[in-house]
Amino acid sequence: MNQSRRILLVGHDGQRKSAAFQRAAALAMAGNMPLHIAVLVEPFMTYSLLANESREPIRQSMLNEQRRCWSEEVDVLRGKGIQATCSVAWAENLHEEILCHVRELQPVMLVKDIQREPVLKRAFVTPLDWHLLRSCPVPLHLVSNAHHPKPRIVVAAVDLTDPEAQHSGLNDQIITTGVSLATQCNAEFQMLYIHENVPAYLASTGEAVVDWAEINEELRVSMHQSFVALAERHDIPQERRHFITGQPIKGIIEFAQTHHADVVVMGRVHRNVLGKWIGSTTEAVLHRLSGSVLAIRPEAS
Repeated sequence: MNQSRRILLVGHDGQRKSAAFQRAAALAMAGNMPLHIAVLVEPFMTYSLLANESREPIRQSMLNEQRRCWSEEVDVLRGKGIQATCSVAWAENLHEEILCHVRELQPVMLVKDIQREPVLKRAFVTPLDWHLLRSCPVPLHLVSNAHHPKPRIVVAAVDLTDPEAQHSGLNDQIITTGVSLATQCNAEFQMLYIHENVPAYLASTGEAVVDWAEINEELRVSMHQSFVALAERHDIPQERRHFITGQPIKGIIEFAQTHHADVVVMGRVHRNVLGKWIGSTTEAVLHRLSGSVLAIRPEAS
């Protein structure tokens, strides 16, 4: 068993047997890898209002209860042949605590349940999952459901229009990761690219009106050539390649639903404008996908 290829699961009080728990256990078993569960206990909303002398006993009581509960889960996992370990920590800053565990353990993958946030709240507060998509240095597997704990269908969604993704080799990483995951789980693999046509109004410059249909066709042909070259480089069979014209976010979601995808492997490439982040396709897909996302960042990042 390769100790350096450990899976890290973010555990949380009240989330035992969650979708991420089931997925992490299944992947650890399929890959014969150790699984570490980092249980992070957040203070309840009125904790700071307690008297100073009351806080520490309550904190210790909460931590001890989680240690007791999760030790039982670890025993069950070990009974299934998984080399499982667990740690319980107090986390006043969940984001920083997760990154601290990642830096310390250097896992091959971080697995976490998707944190659902209302659209209105996301407009004012950046969700934890988005923070992790932008900062987590290892592949990040965010799980919505685990109807199939061990994935049966894996989709690699590449982006041929992003120069940074092309330059960094991110698309190759996405495919390699997807194929590796599918092979490990004896799952079906599909390669996907959603090509978006240029809107007609963008093809008009000043007084000169160009033939936007012709431009779209030229771009489509060029993107398809790149798509084929990428697929050929990884020996992806013709029947596993899907070049679809449409809107990327909607197209990825619809393809995943139609093909009952358990995991969609996507890239994480940020765009920095005046020091601020703007949402990516991966972030937009995250809260609308019924399965799960495995987000990969360029190796040089």
